[in-house]
Amino acid sequence: MKTVLITAFEPFGGEAINPSWEAVRQLDELRLDGARIVARQLPCVFGESLNTLYAALDQLQPDLVIAVGQAGGRTDISVERVAINVDDARISDNQGNQPVDQPIVAEGPAAWLSTLPIKAMVAALRDAGIPASVSQTAGTYVCNHVMYGLLHRLAQQGGQVRGGFIHIPYLPQQAANLPGMASMAADTVVQALKIAITTALHTQQDLRLVGGATH
Repeated sequence: MKTVLITAFEPFGGEAINPSWEAVRQLDELRLDGARIVARQLPCVFGESLNTLYAALDQLQPDLVIAVGQAGGRTDISVERVAINVDDARISDNQGNQPVDQPIVAEGPAAWLSTLPIKAMVAALRDAGIPASVSQTAGTYVCNHVMYGLLHRLAQQGGQVRGGFIHIPYLPQQAANLPGMASMAADTVVQALKIAITTALHTQQDLRLVGGATH
């Protein structure tokens, strides 16, 4: 049986919850299309988040890895295309670290591209009536840190395991305190992640569809 590792973060930035973990924890030990899903929570801390991720990779030896994070202000399921080799924190992490213009991996490549079928995933989500898009930036905070570190490690291990990152909007209970802010129900996010996982498991060659941005 294949193993899918899916990760999410603890709350950060003064929030009481993190929508990524609220959704991802519901998938733990689920069997989906012949694969076992294992959910792990990552600390919202530079460095420590990757240590936790790498320990899970070593323990589980997954066939597919998807990291999930909160992106307050986004309006849809954002499937990330690229992670860049820089930590530039607008706010401190949960241990008070605030790196500025620091490489994630010294002498590492400037960027790593997701190895997930990102456009097929977006197409499948839209077909299911769930707003989704390809995102061209994972930011420069802990989410990008984890995405870059994940892809770097998988590449070092030969690139046989595919991985990438998905950002999700606030939950409604978070947006209720932020008038005008977009949100998405947890049940919808859970459904979206199931579709994303299934698509990634069954799509070896990504679709060639428009998914770019002008700015």
